[in-house]
Amino acid sequence: MKHLGVPLILLLGLLGCSSSKAPTRPASPPATSVASAPRTAPLPAAPATRIAASTAPSAPVFPVMLGIDVLESRGFDVVKGKRIGLLTHPAGVNRRGISTIDILRHAPGVQLVALYAVEHGLYDELPFETTFPDKVDPHTGLMVFSLYNDRTKHFVPTAAQLRGIDALVIDLQDNGTRSYTFSGAMKSAMEACFANGKEVIVLDRPNPLGGFKVDGPPMDPDLMSDVGRFRVPYVHGLTMGELALMVKDGAPPGGLRLSDAARRKAKLTVVPMRGWTRSMRWPETGLNFVPTSTAIQDFAACEGYPMTGLGCILGGFTHGVGKSYPFRGISHRTVKIDVVEKELRALNLPGLAYRRVSAPDRNGKPATGLYIEITDYDEWRPTELSFYLMKLACKLEPKNPFATAKNADRRTFLVHLGSEAFYNDLATKGARVDVDAWLKTWRDQARIYQEQSKRYWLYR
Repeated sequence: MKHLGVPLILLLGLLGCSSSKAPTRPASPPATSVASAPRTAPLPAAPATRIAASTAPSAPVFPVMLGIDVLESRGFDVVKGKRIGLLTHPAGVNRRGISTIDILRHAPGVQLVALYAVEHGLYDELPFETTFPDKVDPHTGLMVFSLYNDRTKHFVPTAAQLRGIDALVIDLQDNGTRSYTFSGAMKSAMEACFANGKEVIVLDRPNPLGGFKVDGPPMDPDLMSDVGRFRVPYVHGLTMGELALMVKDGAPPGGLRLSDAARRKAKLTVVPMRGWTRSMRWPETGLNFVPTSTAIQDFAACEGYPMTGLGCILGGFTHGVGKSYPFRGISHRTVKIDVVEKELRALNLPGLAYRRVSAPDRNGKPATGLYIEITDYDEWRPTELSFYLMKLACKLEPKNPFATAKNADRRTFLVHLGSEAFYNDLATKGARVDVDAWLKTWRDQARIYQEQSKRYWLYR
């Protein structure tokens, strides 16, 4: 979502624009797009960007120390003497479960003067896509500035909202996918701060899916929106701190446009974790999972989000069974569960298994669906099931739902998906779409992306 250094320009130019034609087998990207930097190359810190602590201690620490824990262990050195605002949500807690709001309010020498909230509100008190005004937080007496109150400029704080602070501290927990809006909120807030001469301090947190899972289509530049502000694969494999470094470096166009001179002057400080490694999924961190939104209550839902989220936007498939198993259960509004189960098992997708579950629906009546088990995490491809659900929708439903979608529904699907070329192929061919060929193309592109994104890695 900006314009990176020369090697990444080549990469993101490739990944940001899906082919206008369906891929053919094999569909390998040109070798010249692969970065030559060795795996162990050190992270090049951009001017005015600081890494506030060593990326990891010499021996593992359990539980993992989050960015807020590291900040506290350093005596809050990077925030002392500054009027700070805090952009956070309920998952913004330290390893002991204490809110970052409370920690910074009571930290010696720290002036927390304002709070900032994005979708769902400061305390996850609002449904998704519900806007809200600036207001005083009854718990702290601080002003809460809404970054979700103008549907044309989501997540972009105004100059007036930033006026009373010297630095904005960001402590948001992502779920590892680019359509989850917290990473986009961070990007928009960062660029607004840079435009208004405010420092940004990012307190890093784990990617729940780990740092090696990269999967799904990259983002077309003209499809960027609040649910896709980074031109990266759908499962991006980076932490929030690493994404912040990408923003500072200047990713391809999207969001606010800043001159190179303004971006170089901007000040970013990332406070990394201690003890986290890229191979860690959330359960390996030793940390309790705090719900990040109503439908993401646990790590299982984080895993399910890329598996079913895209596949249930259009057509008759729905994630969840009744009111239970969000993103991990699957059913169809009109097709019998026996048929769905037979079709899914026939796909024989690597790393997946299915079991029937029942739960009450919204009317209290029993509903039956399939719970998706991950039997082999290494073999599991996070987005693969979603694309086969799209193909099955075309096979099992009377009409191709992607060919008949209304413009607004089509746009909603596209900005989450990120690839107009795939959508057009799906709308044209329906159940004849070659999902395997598309997945092969995206995996090849993902390997290039992952190699070149190592310049932003804070952890190994």
